[in-house]
Amino acid sequence: MDISKDIRVNEGIRTREVRLIDDEGKQLGVVPIVEALKLAKERDYDLVEVSPTSAPPVCRIMDFGKYKYQMSKKHTARKTVDVKEVKVRPQIGDHDLELKIRNIRRFLDDGDKAKVLMYFRGREIVRPEIGMKVFERIQAQLPGKFSVEQQPKLEGNHITMVIAPSSK
Repeated sequence: MDISKDIRVNEGIRTREVRLIDDEGKQLGVVPIVEALKLAKERDYDLVEVSPTSAPPVCRIMDFGKYKYQMSKKHTARKTVDVKEVKVRPQIGDHDLELKIRNIRRFLDDGDKAKVLMYFRGREIVRPEIGMKVFERIQAQLPGKFSVEQQPKLEGNHITMVIAPSSK
């Protein structure tokens, strides 16, 4: 995203007068554009239009290169969502399942997704419905503020399910 295309700077500002804010954040009031440009040039800064929709437009005296850099950093500093894995077994005990659900809830509260994996060993694959019952118990014990992104699905010798935090 190129910020310099969206923001008007110096001679690109096409109004007769602007509400001016100086480089220290003080409001200087409504001044003619010629005077605002002269003030910015005297201080070796740029005149940047920060609010083009207001009447008159609000302009600020600042270093545009530094402003562009800060805005690009802010744009790329988005939170990444991790996918945390939790492994369960078809014959899992009640207490062990409660512990796994507590971990899933902690991951979701932190804003991460939780991928629940169940591997079948040996002849356990003959009864995949036992595994599906475990996934039903997990879904029943999680409150409604989480959404199941991928329903439990049997793929080869394992079942996977992805749970995501609900968007706020």
